Amino acid sequence: MPHDHHHHHHHVDPAAGDGRLIGAIAVNLLLTVAQVAGGIVSGSLAMIADALHNFSDAISLVIAAVARRIARRPASAEMPFGYARAEVVAALVNYTTLIVIGVYLVAEAVMRFLEPEPVRGWIVVIIAGVALVVDLVTALLTWSMSKDSVNIRAAFLHNVADALGSVAVIVAGTVILLFGWTWVDPAVTLLIAGYILWMAFAEIGSVIRILMLGSPPDLAPREVIDEVLKIEGVGGLHKAHLWQIDERRAALQAHLVVDEGAWARADAIKGAVKERMETRFGIHQVVLEMECARHACATPQEWGDG
Repeated sequence: MPHDHHHHHHHVDPAAGDGRLIGAIAVNLLLTVAQVAGGIVSGSLAMIADALHNFSDAISLVIAAVARRIARRPASAEMPFGYARAEVVAALVNYTTLIVIGVYLVAEAVMRFLEPEPVRGWIVVIIAGVALVVDLVTALLTWSMSKDSVNIRAAFLHNVADALGSVAVIVAGTVILLFGWTWVDPAVTLLIAGYILWMAFAEIGSVIRILMLGSPPDLAPREVIDEVLKIEGVGGLHKAHLWQIDERRAALQAHLVVDEGAWARADAIKGAVKERMETRFGIHQVVLEMECARHACATPQEWGDG
């Protein structure tokens, strides 16, 4: 059964969004300093691990904020598609950073299992409690913006992971206070690292897909061609390229074959195809090279330049 593909976005005022990001960066930097000091004093690897991740949150927010500003620049002769992909590149950097941090934490946790060290649980619990509050505040500041931007979503997920990490650190500190089980500290670090890695690998694929000019994941390429072929006067569509310009815009470029006897209506047919692509799939940028059926490409492939 046919279904329409429409993208619903929740736009946040750019100035308000920038203010939220600056506020989130400030609180995360302050928290990082507190967590590092607390981790050193208490001897908690989980606390230092959480601080490292929290610092990466601050950096991810800085990267997101800079990319957000760059993305607003208009198209030019040098950058005809504009700068919107700056946000996609920023997301790739942030997810890659998350993966590096996750691997580092796994290595550190394994070393702590092999060489256990004492942990002062009460300091861990207090600072992790403060961290949890800051993480939740930061997540709230960026939540609405994350719906509309892969860039902000990457930074937002940094903070979600941090909030869960803080909960895990609180649990570890409490267990150490009650039972003296210091092995819980590296065990919790492994859990934090595992979640970070799972989250990063789950999200990075869609970012790479955009940068590799892949087709939009919510569109079935076969449906796009079939829809064009339903239009009266269309004899075929080939050498098609369907790709994402950025997270919000898709584009279609193809050779459109006009049936014999219909060339006088070529402009109308082209207009009908563009209108159908916009209303049916939300594809606003469509470039078509028109061919009459008698002189169309011989045995062309549907997708690509072959």
